[in-house]
Amino acid sequence: MTTGLARRLGLADAIAIGLGSMIGAGAFAVWRPAIDAAGPWILVALALAAVVAFCNATSSAQLAAVHPVAGGSYAYGNAELGAWWGYLAGWCFLIGKLASCAAMAMTFATYAAPGYERPVAVAAIVALTIVNLLGVTRTALATKILVVVVLVSLVVVAAAGIAAPVADEPVEGEGWYGVLQAAGLLFFAFAGYARIATMGEEVRDPARTIPRAILGAFAGALLVYIVLAVVSYRAIGGDGSAAPLADIVSAAGWSWGGPIVRVGAACAALGALLALVAGIGRTSLAMARGGDLPEVFSRIHPKTQVPYLAEIAVALVVIGVVMVADLRGAIGFSSFGVLLYYLVANLSAYRQGPAVRRYPRWLQVLGSVGCVALAAMLPWQSVAAGLALVALGVAIRAARLILERRTV
Repeated sequence: MTTGLARRLGLADAIAIGLGSMIGAGAFAVWRPAIDAAGPWILVALALAAVVAFCNATSSAQLAAVHPVAGGSYAYGNAELGAWWGYLAGWCFLIGKLASCAAMAMTFATYAAPGYERPVAVAAIVALTIVNLLGVTRTALATKILVVVVLVSLVVVAAAGIAAPVADEPVEGEGWYGVLQAAGLLFFAFAGYARIATMGEEVRDPARTIPRAILGAFAGALLVYIVLAVVSYRAIGGDGSAAPLADIVSAAGWSWGGPIVRVGAACAALGALLALVAGIGRTSLAMARGGDLPEVFSRIHPKTQVPYLAEIAVALVVIGVVMVADLRGAIGFSSFGVLLYYLVANLSAYRQGPAVRRYPRWLQVLGSVGCVALAAMLPWQSVAAGLALVALGVAIRAARLILERRTV
């Protein structure tokens, strides 16, 4: 029997989950490909990504205050635009965030166990799925601990970046196209606040808590990213590795700081993965309730109050992706899916009336245009794969609706 989720999360819990999701992605996974693309214009790319992310955050906050249920833009699209739009948002969220989970698991393994990336990534997925299955309050507590460890390591990185010499061969970038592509990749780093909205059925006083938590997590992450953008470009040359923040500490000659950064990176990736698995599980729950996924995924464990079958299925899919994935490709593909997801959020918020409006409509227009533009400028492989999977999702729902009509 399907029951409701328990409201156990407060403001600090929700902000921690959002920060854990964003900082894990942005601080340790995305700077190498973003700097390669944007070069000295990395702060411009970050600003573009931040503007689009802010528009999306305000739309999500406005919608979550009115629709405080699990599912995020899947629920918002259904309520404000119709079933097809809701399904598109949910499908794009699933494919984008499954790629994000794989990227975070690989980031963890890259920093924590070089040379053993795939088995260690799989082990991380299994361990954090178990934590999520124990209940959402344990998820929030674990995320708070991880965020503190991450911030300490980032202080070391920032100090090392100031002390390190300027790179001998600074990255030149790829012009305006590279700036836009970098903005699309950097958007991946801001997407964590979606986890707060997708867990709207588990937050206390959601109309007040969710908007404050989304904007609070966004502001905190942006401050961290500005510092990292400056020190990363200053210290990273054209021959940097896939672990750029470890490169910064090495460039400063701080051998003692290497283990601290690697522990921080591992914790950041684990925090993001922990929140991602929880968020995808809640969207799967909402889609199963709406008939867009098998009904079995709507089952909630009577003791821990989590959608346990949905989270187990998510873990199995992510393990499969990790076995064949490439980190840069996973980031680009994730950004494509999530940008389309937020396109639906902006359109849904635009449709809301003045009685519930918190932000002006021009923010939703800007967010919609920005989502489409950044998605189009991502690496062509990510765009092609994303369009193919979106088309597959549309075909699956169309086929299901046709079969339902024939059986009536």
